[in-house]
Amino acid sequence: MRLRGRKGIRESLEEQKELVILDPRKHKGKWAALFGNDNPIHVEFGMGKGQFISGMSYNNPDINFIGIDMYDELVRRASEKAIAAWSERQIELPPNLRLALANVEYAEEVFTPGELERVYLNFSDPWPKSKHARRRLTHPRFLEKYVSFLNPNGEIHLKTDSETLFEFSLNSFADYGLQMNNISLNLHREGIQEWNVMTEYESKFVGKGMQIHRCEVIVGEVALQRYHEGKMHKYRLNENKPALIESEVVNEVVN
Repeated sequence: MRLRGRKGIRESLEEQKELVILDPRKHKGKWAALFGNDNPIHVEFGMGKGQFISGMSYNNPDINFIGIDMYDELVRRASEKAIAAWSERQIELPPNLRLALANVEYAEEVFTPGELERVYLNFSDPWPKSKHARRRLTHPRFLEKYVSFLNPNGEIHLKTDSETLFEFSLNSFADYGLQMNNISLNLHREGIQEWNVMTEYESKFVGKGMQIHRCEVIVGEVALQRYHEGKMHKYRLNENKPALIESEVVNEVVN
């Protein structure tokens, strides 16, 4: 991606010390201290212009959010989005949001094991050529990083318009032994979901009638336990008795 930024962009970012983190490595293992609380920390890798991360921070004041991108210009645009979103509450700076200039390739220099609760991957570059598969942010070499960062409640949430990337990602999650949940091939089939905060790309694609693919990946031990308990309840299962034994199936068919 080539971006044409404004002159003096770095200077502008340096002036936003309370919102923009230009050297996030300094906060490795200390993000909770930076936010000043023990609330869960959610990170979006590749935040683009920041519409999603700004909206999420605005809608979820009890969660801390970090938006990460490797381009100065996108961090600048994201800061504008964040300030505009929170100004609706008459708050000058988002208290639960930080925007960091970093490359996911070196994310292990930014976060320690168990420091995060959720990772968002929204409309990442699909790198459609097979020879570039290792660059996809759902490649196992990146999954290894995310899994290490996530705490017992950890999850990965993926959204994309790319069928190729989505298919690759599902296989990648499965090969890594991760549990998937709420897989959707067309997130907005029945209309816009109120709980879903859109990215800039998503708003554009939905407006064109394009399908959005989404899934959640359950990583942490506590999250996995909660997932399995929820599934057993959904299907009326328990550990000792199947929901419908064979004889009951026969009786239902006969009757």
